[in-house]
Amino acid sequence: MSGNTSRQQAISHIRSRAPLQCDIPAPLSEIWACDVFNLAKMEEALSKNAFKAIKNTVQTGAPLEPATADVVAAAMKVWAMGKGAKFFSHIFYPMTNITAEKHDGFIISNADGGAITEFTGSLLIKGEPDGSSFPNGSLRMTNAARGYTAWDPTSPAYIMHTANGATLMIPSVFMSWTGEALDKKIPLLRANSAMDKAARKVLALMGETEIAPVNSSCGAEQEYFLIDESFASSRPDLLLAGRTLFGAPPAKGQQFDDHYFGAIPARVQVFMQAFEDKLYRLGIPAKTHHNEVAPGQFEIAPYFESANIAADHQQLMMTLMKSTAKEHGFLCLLHEKPFAGINGSGKHVNWSVGNATQGNLLDPGRTPHSNLNFLLFCGAVIRGVHLYGPLLRAVIASAANDHRLGANEAPPAILSVYLGDQLESVFKDIKAGKLLEKAKGGLMDLGLSQILTFERDPGDRNRTSPFAFTGNRFEFRAVGSSQSVSGPLVAMNTMLADSLTWIAGKLEAVLADGTDQTAAVIIVLKELMELHGNVVFGGDGYSPAWHKAAVEERGLRNIPTTADALPAFKDEAVVNLFMSTGVLSPKELNSRFEVYAEQYILSIEMEARLVVDIATTRIYPAAIAHMSTVAAALTSMAGLGIELDNKGLKAVATTTDSLMAAVAALEAALSGHDFDTVEAHMTFCASTLCPMMLTVRSAADALEGMVADDLWPLPKYQEMLFIK
Repeated sequence: MSGNTSRQQAISHIRSRAPLQCDIPAPLSEIWACDVFNLAKMEEALSKNAFKAIKNTVQTGAPLEPATADVVAAAMKVWAMGKGAKFFSHIFYPMTNITAEKHDGFIISNADGGAITEFTGSLLIKGEPDGSSFPNGSLRMTNAARGYTAWDPTSPAYIMHTANGATLMIPSVFMSWTGEALDKKIPLLRANSAMDKAARKVLALMGETEIAPVNSSCGAEQEYFLIDESFASSRPDLLLAGRTLFGAPPAKGQQFDDHYFGAIPARVQVFMQAFEDKLYRLGIPAKTHHNEVAPGQFEIAPYFESANIAADHQQLMMTLMKSTAKEHGFLCLLHEKPFAGINGSGKHVNWSVGNATQGNLLDPGRTPHSNLNFLLFCGAVIRGVHLYGPLLRAVIASAANDHRLGANEAPPAILSVYLGDQLESVFKDIKAGKLLEKAKGGLMDLGLSQILTFERDPGDRNRTSPFAFTGNRFEFRAVGSSQSVSGPLVAMNTMLADSLTWIAGKLEAVLADGTDQTAAVIIVLKELMELHGNVVFGGDGYSPAWHKAAVEERGLRNIPTTADALPAFKDEAVVNLFMSTGVLSPKELNSRFEVYAEQYILSIEMEARLVVDIATTRIYPAAIAHMSTVAAALTSMAGLGIELDNKGLKAVATTTDSLMAAVAALEAALSGHDFDTVEAHMTFCASTLCPMMLTVRSAADALEGMVADDLWPLPKYQEMLFIK
């Protein structure tokens, strides 16, 4: 059987596949949040007193009485069973990027041998999964395995519909029996609380008297690839690693810039509608979808939500994206770099902070130079990124994201802040001790009567910046597409809490001397910019000149790999940051280092073993078969007196030898090593295994261009990226 039989069968199957029928969508008003037990549903189902209590908990974080939890549980059960649910699950988010769930039935047996449904407040409040079976950084051992899930009433419960039925899903936190956070939600809730406390102190010093709880918000743009699932069975690298470990670039990639914002393929559009219909039913505000830059790449972006709910929705979105893609015959790839040579996928986290009384505190308004609250909060972000840039790099570190950072679509691994021309000028003036009137962006007039004029933004956008101000929020562009947004949000909220606390202390001291408010703000921000202004950069983040200047002149760190990044969790300044804000204890912080380091090492070593396996069992036999066929043909022709050039055959033989020599070296590197520290093991993966895998790949990809197409065993880039 020829090597590409499965490839040809896949292509034939795809070409004969018709898109699923696109149903006429129901009006948004009918389906919006219909599967969510939100405040509107609670108001209908609960007594006035019970609803008032749960509403206060949801909106302010106030404690909830057990008796009220019983009332909520009873109403939630009736609602869920009315939706067809027979099971409920506490859904939680361990320190990996996965979503975890344990399902229990609404059923108990009675003394008569019958069965009744039951769902009490105690069942709603607490669950008990195994605390040692998830990566936990030595917080739990097998002989001390107890862990708890606990209901988070600030994130609404919902119904998850699958082909196997409906389940009531209850967003929860996950902790050990000894009280340590084993998940990503507890630190996020703590970080938001710490930021709220610090923000209120600053606002009070600024003369604000009515201050509602300050919350962070998040809107994360999700990039992803779709390929036909028919190709996946012939690509073990895609199935196990989520990316192609081999693959020569096609003649056409993204160089024509013809995919970005292009017409969405009909089959993909049907998938998008089905996917977004599910999101709307779950109250997830999908706002935008479009083709991304790379062929086969797309993006969906939700509207802003409070950080905790946005993080839960992001996890749910990734789950639904994969399952809906499967229903439509696609494989959804969330890996940060599934295909070499073209853009990878990020998850740009748009982040802001605000409340109901002061509004968005990172919105400069029309006169940012005179918006003192904005200037203080923006300054706090600048200080945070400067002090804790290595932490921000660590929370987005992974084996997958290392392939993307610093490439032409992703920011470099040097953390800097982009403010835009107008705002950067404001902070330069502050550093110089003055604050002048600033020009607006001006009108955009194209000289065409049919095109209305509009006011352009006072600053351009900078796609090379990892942390950019974009009008009324900051965009953390370095987050990877497969990652939970909770880690970045925890880091940003915590560093903001620390900076606001610093600002409050300085401001209080200056105001106590009788300085007027505006002058006091300028004095504090001037000191802040003198200490931390080096992190502000508005130029080309990809340029070698910036990389040199950032490190040598500004004292910033270039942190290219996860092996370089993760030790930041052990930095004394980072340990003190999390401990002083109450977000993570030193023990909890170290557990995250251990878990993320282990995940990195396992990922690299798994990929290395896959490289050896695929090269040995698929690519090498294909090359041998090709050489045998060509050699037989040359011999046959020579017998007829026709002498053909055998340089091509020799080139294949030489490249095949190089391939297997590189495979042998990689196999040897994978065996027999003992490492004194986790850091040494990570460094070995980054500096030895990764380059060796690239050497094997280089030979394999060269063979792809030499071996007869009917013998090549792996679906090629041009097939996977362009056949839908």
